[in-house]
Amino acid sequence: MNTFGKIFRLTSFGESHGRGIGGIIDGCPAGLELDIDLIQKDLTRRKPGQSKITTQRMEPDQVEFLSGVFEGKTQGTPIAFAIWNKNQHSNDYNDLKDVFRPSHADYTYIKKYGTRDHRGGGRSSARETIARVVAGAIAKQILAQVGVSIQAYVSQVGEIKLGKSYPELDLSKTEDTIVRCPDLEVAEQMIARIEKAGRENDTVGGVITGVAQGVPAGWGEPVFNKLHADLGFAMLGINAVKGFEYGSGFEGTKLSGSEHNDVFVKTESGVHTTTNNSGGIQGGISNGEDIYFNVAFKPIATLLKEQNTIDKNENNITINPKGRHDPCVLPRAVPIVEAMAALVLIDHYLLNKLNAI
Repeated sequence: MNTFGKIFRLTSFGESHGRGIGGIIDGCPAGLELDIDLIQKDLTRRKPGQSKITTQRMEPDQVEFLSGVFEGKTQGTPIAFAIWNKNQHSNDYNDLKDVFRPSHADYTYIKKYGTRDHRGGGRSSARETIARVVAGAIAKQILAQVGVSIQAYVSQVGEIKLGKSYPELDLSKTEDTIVRCPDLEVAEQMIARIEKAGRENDTVGGVITGVAQGVPAGWGEPVFNKLHADLGFAMLGINAVKGFEYGSGFEGTKLSGSEHNDVFVKTESGVHTTTNNSGGIQGGISNGEDIYFNVAFKPIATLLKEQNTIDKNENNITINPKGRHDPCVLPRAVPIVEAMAALVLIDHYLLNKLNAI
């Protein structure tokens, strides 16, 4: 399935070492004045080569809109766009043509399709997420018009974890460090941990926290398209993601019901809850409080060191891959998490408008 969404739908295309990556957005409302600079800003946050702790592959990742936008405004017709690949070292992967790399999609793609693009993983490469970032950036612009904002940040790298929850942090400082952690002191520790992994030709994983503010009560569906279920589906579809939790998550299992319940109160600004263990969602529907969640990323599977594996003939072999790879995916994954959250929320916003008719 290469299409995400029900009303606001993104179909992505392209491979890591093909001519380019792109997408078609259908269901985008007409009349939105696109801020191309904001779209490009999110692409720049995702692109390789942006700092000393990311892969040194240099790609401009400049988006080109092919249809659906006229005089800077969306037309309500399909929006087609492309980002052309400019800096490919496909020869780095020649030695891996007949090899199944540990923890990659090489083996499973062969079992499913009988063929695969071995250059950088082809369609399974995280480079495909460029299309999601473009669509998510457009969705964020629509959501901003109704007062909804989305912010993600790195809250853990390896064993180094932020000791503060998002209300205790100044999220405006997220972009002040190359690791995208709003606590500048902890950020330096995270950077050092990523650099250590890089020096050892190894990788490290961690957690990204996402926060959506301004979502009104009433978005979501009560059964099969619960808002939190759709968020989980979206996040688990990102490369390298191994886990998702929202609200109190797994820590909430340690509380009693009386401790965990969010008590409703009537205030001058409306109905609120005194706590937010529910993470802004109850019964699959938003309750008006902040929606917050954690996304767990594994250490990237590509290691620039010797590993044991098998080839296509199921012979045991040893590989020592080459190439340009991130020691940690987290800093570049922050805009991807935001984009997927935006795609979920824009769909539920539009669904809610239909339900109100």
